[in-house]
Amino acid sequence: MLEEKLRTLEVQYAELEARLAAPETYDDPSLVSRLNKEQRELEPVVAAFRSLRRRRKDLEDAHALMSDPELKEMAREEFSSAREDISQLEEKLRVLLLPRDPHDGKNVIVEIRAGVGGEEAALFAGSLYRMYAMYAEGRGWKVEVASQTETELGGMKEISFVVEGDRVWSRLKFESGVHRVQRVPETESGGRIHTSTATVAVLPEVDEVDFKLDPSDVEMQVFRSSGAGGQHVNKTSSAVRLIHKPTGMVVECQQERSQFQNRDRAMKILASRLYEQEQEKAINAVSAERRSQVGTGMRNERIRTYNFPQGRLTDHRIGLTLYKLESVMNGDLDEIIDGLVTADQAERLKNAGENG
Repeated sequence: MLEEKLRTLEVQYAELEARLAAPETYDDPSLVSRLNKEQRELEPVVAAFRSLRRRRKDLEDAHALMSDPELKEMAREEFSSAREDISQLEEKLRVLLLPRDPHDGKNVIVEIRAGVGGEEAALFAGSLYRMYAMYAEGRGWKVEVASQTETELGGMKEISFVVEGDRVWSRLKFESGVHRVQRVPETESGGRIHTSTATVAVLPEVDEVDFKLDPSDVEMQVFRSSGAGGQHVNKTSSAVRLIHKPTGMVVECQQERSQFQNRDRAMKILASRLYEQEQEKAINAVSAERRSQVGTGMRNERIRTYNFPQGRLTDHRIGLTLYKLESVMNGDLDEIIDGLVTADQAERLKNAGENG
């Protein structure tokens, strides 16, 4: 069954290569883009399958040579090496063939809000935004702030921003939840360690195919953009506030220069929030035992602690502790995200085995 599926995917890959090489294909840029995307998605699977086939052949050859007294020792080493590689490649292919998250290739909307802890929580929310912005910069992604509410001391009560780039959701989808910080606040003269929190929500940026928003359900208000302390950033009413009448959900966007751009961005954020709300209802309908242990994080779930006095970060979902907090706050998140991705894959492989 697995072999048959892999051979089918290899044939599809070869067909894509042939279509991309055909001169007439280049008359249609959108087709080229779509075919390139399909090829990129298949490439890791096909490359691993071809490696697996080569190593299986190596295993057979080594086994045949083990009967030769002069080559026996060398053949035994090659046999052992090939067998180990085959085991690793088979495991890799099982992971690669897991059902894909349909949102993995999408951009995301990130919303960070100060939680418990007053001004210190707002400062921490600002630190988290900086951390994600630096991580995005390191991966060549684009960050656009949609709205933010700053405090007098430079913290952020809340901030919403869009991250655009290659497979952003696949990397940031595990960041939703409560982030806890333990540190001595800048506002604390006694040097006592305070515990504060901020919530992070990561939403896939949805389009009409995923979720259709009825414009008649949305009331739009316009106002002037303002910065910290209420100081006006511009003199025209370009900022937009959208109110979803059936749910009372409110979205504001004030960072773009024109009212049209702000409305367009706010509509995308509102659609994504409503889509997430529907997804949460579906997730809650699933029994607790069958939920992934990693998941994509509910907003009320404490997922991570940032302990500044000890330079320690702990992700509570996978029991990962790192003593390089300064590096993490400067955007070095790959080790954490890789751990979460691996844990999620292991959980899905386990569920696939139980259901298989």
